[in-house]
Amino acid sequence: MANQLTLDLALPPPTYARQDFVVADGNRQALAWIDSWPDWPAPALSLSGPSGCGKTHLGRIWAARSNAIVMSGDDLDGMSVADLTRLAATSPAIVIEGAERAPERGLFHLYNLMRERGGFLLLISAEPPARRSIALPDLASRLRAAPAVAVEPPDDELLGSIILKQLADRQLHAGAGVVQYLVSHMERSADAARRVVAALDRRALTERREIDRRLAADVLADIAGAT
Repeated sequence: MANQLTLDLALPPPTYARQDFVVADGNRQALAWIDSWPDWPAPALSLSGPSGCGKTHLGRIWAARSNAIVMSGDDLDGMSVADLTRLAATSPAIVIEGAERAPERGLFHLYNLMRERGGFLLLISAEPPARRSIALPDLASRLRAAPAVAVEPPDDELLGSIILKQLADRQLHAGAGVVQYLVSHMERSADAARRVVAALDRRALTERREIDRRLAADVLADIAGAT
């Protein structure tokens, strides 16, 4: 079982392709902001939402669209003004994931540098700037004046659509009630859906089983036992 579980969960990294992004009410506004670039009213857009809601996927869509580099808020830690100046000069578009972890003074300088050069920042975080405690007043005023859009966690319809797409991409057929069962019992995130369908595919192939509710329950139990 341990070897099988390792096989099931050892997945290649997601592609984050635009065609793999499933649009729903909870992410439609965020996608519209991504698509409206470069016609943003400020040099930065704040994108927020809980883990697994699709923020990273949206960030990669924008990175491909804008030719942006992708970095973490932690990457700004220890960077001097000269370092930030070089970064802004060579990167007209930057995605910063975990923006709440960026040092405030470094993010403030980078914001100003990007604005001076006509560049753009996509700041991804769990909470929007208006709900975060930002000690540096000038940074707080800039971030709270910039547009902010939230991404909601997948609802039943979206999660079911993601599972169906993953099944279709792998040319798999699931028995009656499987998708509804998974939606009701699995972690509510796009990445979890991808992992579950991959595990279903591999276990069905290895054990020569149909993808039915019993197999779905076995896979979810294995995944729960591994966490």
